[in-house]
Amino acid sequence: MSVLAFLIPVTLVMGALGLAAFFWSLRNGQYEDLSGDAERILFDAQDTPLTPPRASPRRDATPKETTR
Repeated sequence: MSVLAFLIPVTLVMGALGLAAFFWSLRNGQYEDLSGDAERILFDAQDTPLTPPRASPRRDATPKETTR
């Protein structure tokens, strides 16, 4: 019975520490980009990024001239 008097407070303190660590990770943004990590692990560092490239202006397009 004296073992329970020791184990119950130790268990409660460990649970409180785990809960505090979880709330600390929430506050520091550890769970902001869940899908990025899931996709990033599938590719090597040399692979191209997952974001599509930006559209570049066409070379043969001429700017419109404005006349007044």
